[in-house]
Amino acid sequence: MLFSFIIPVYNRPEEIEELLQSMTHFDFKAPFEVVIVEDGSSVPCEHIVENYKNKLQISYYFKSNSGPGNSRNFGMQKAKGDYFIILDSDCILPKEYLTVVSQSLQNHYVDCFGGPDKALPTFSNIQKAINFSMTSFLTTGGIRGGSEKVDKFQPRSFNMGLSKNAFEISKGFGNIHPGEDPDLSIRLWELGLQTKLLKEAYVYHKRRIDWNKFYIQVNKFGKARPILNFWYPKYTKLTFWFPSFFLFGFVLSLILILFSLPILFYLYLIYFGMIFVSSLVQNKSATIAVYSIIATAIQFYGYGIGYLKSFINVFFLKKKPQQAHPELFF
Repeated sequence: MLFSFIIPVYNRPEEIEELLQSMTHFDFKAPFEVVIVEDGSSVPCEHIVENYKNKLQISYYFKSNSGPGNSRNFGMQKAKGDYFIILDSDCILPKEYLTVVSQSLQNHYVDCFGGPDKALPTFSNIQKAINFSMTSFLTTGGIRGGSEKVDKFQPRSFNMGLSKNAFEISKGFGNIHPGEDPDLSIRLWELGLQTKLLKEAYVYHKRRIDWNKFYIQVNKFGKARPILNFWYPKYTKLTFWFPSFFLFGFVLSLILILFSLPILFYLYLIYFGMIFVSSLVQNKSATIAVYSIIATAIQFYGYGIGYLKSFINVFFLKKKPQQAHPELFF
């Protein structure tokens, strides 16, 4: 099986440098290829790619900006492999990554897999805190990978494998972003194909992000989910409402304090205390533990507000998703 890495990039040559460098340390002995798709960048990475042409089987394509989903499709059309591995440009791979993927697919083949993400010791405190809030069982329940309790796993496109056959029959990613990866997973299920969590195939996801960018990102995640529920109602889950319920409950807890009923507020304090302790144990840093509380609060607020707004627009006001939230579509 020939693996093809598909990596769209937009104005981030320094990320491609780190990612390609990590690939040169693979312990995987068989050939593989790397396809870089420059999505209309004003700061291209072609000069970085040139430096690795004698180290990796690599190709570079420049196209007009059309979003990550379309760029991934473009890359898969150009790729020569039997199995595509889709990465974000801000990932760094451990040396055993491709060996783990190959062995897992040999033991239990599926047409689509996803893996979790971790943080390197060299990441900033904010990056580590955001990584915690995006991956902890206390915050996301394992839906981004790392939890074997997930029944039907929806791979995320920062670390996702897709067979050539699955790409050809599904036509790849749609034009919604974010949300293009669960959209693809659901369409694969509808075609009778399987997905799985490959827990050992983790990446180091170096999100170059600040608090404001993180809020914008999770707010868009929240907006995308009701649209997916509208398109695929049988895959709707009550858990998608949890961030919005969390916000309602917090507001209610503040109101109850005015009536000398602080018990609900105390429960929130206990929850954030658990976040602090869990992050402290994981990261060995009180600063990161405090930042993890901030990241969790932003995540719940951003996602919860986005979800509620999109739900009202799509299900109550009956707006077409593309008209209600054009910022999610390319």
